Order: sequence, then C-alpha cells, then structure tokens
Amino acid sequence: MSSKFSKNIILTGFMGTGKSSTGKVLASKMGWEFIDTDQRIVEQAGLSIPEIFDKFGETYFREIEKKVIKEVASGSHLVIATGGGAIIDIENYEIMKRNGIIICLTAEEDEIAKRVDDSRPLLKGGRSGRIRALMRERDTYYRRADFTVDTTGKSPYVVAEEIIDLLSLREDGKI
Repeated sequence: MSSKFSKNIILTGFMGTGKSSTGKVLASKMGWEFIDTDQRIVEQAGLSIPEIFDKFGETYFREIEKKVIKEVASGSHLVIATGGGAIIDIENYEIMKRNGIIICLTAEEDEIAKRVDDSRPLLKGGRSGRIRALMRERDTYYRRADFTVDTTGKSPYVVAEEIIDLLSLREDGKI
C-alpha cells in the first residue's frame, strides 16, 4: 500500500468474527500499530470485561469504550479492533468514520457459536438465541461500514489479504 494511505483501519463486527486476530495480522503486514479497544478498556479499568459488566453494568462499560475510541481514533496509521457493540453508539460511529475506514467482519452464526465461549457477558441466558438476536439487532449498524468481509472458514491471514486488496482498490479509485 502506498504511503499516501494514512486513515486508520477500524475493524468492527459481531463477537467472534476475528477482529482482534485479523487486526494483528493486518497491522503486521502494513507495518502499522495494532490497538484492541477491548484490551485498552481492560487496562484502564483494571478489570476483565466480564468483571466490568458484573460489577458496573453495560452502561459503564460503554462509557469507558467511548473514551477509549476517542483516544485511539485520533491517531494515524493504526489498525483498531473495536468491540462488537461500539458502532451502535452514534458518537463512536462518527469518530470512527471521520478518522478511518470502517471494515465490518462477518461470519455465519454457526461459525460464531464455535468461536466464542460462554464468558461473553452479552451471551448470558441462552447462547445461540442471544447470538441470533444480537446479530439481528446490530445488522443495521454493521451495514454502515465502508466494506464488509466474511471471515467464515478463513484464517486471519486470508482475511487480512482481502482487506489489503479492498483498500488498494479503493486507493486506486476502482471502488
């Protein structure tokens, strides 16, 4: 990719679609820094995400998430993996859109169910039903991304290459 390409690459999508694993590979291939917003939240709170949800609730988690997104999106030449619900907040979306190219990673529901474990706070109370309901609820928000890449059955390396190809075509004015 040319050095003219400087907008951040922001990965969004449902849990288990490979945002963190793909983001690490993509950043390495591009020579950019990788930032996982969920990891930053854990570092700032001094608690795991399940602990944050248990002790303080989702609203508190989303407040920290918004602060972290504001901080990291202001940088450049970053690959940023966001939490699956970050894009729902309009302020987060506007910050991400202004400061980066938003790429939504998707996967089939069965694949997601295989990739995620029961420690995810939002999956409590009926895992497969919760996955389906949350995917439906968030679909409209994920559709606002600049690009969508299906990760079903693909390694993070393959997905990273697909993203690089998409970005190259965009940079060349072909899409």
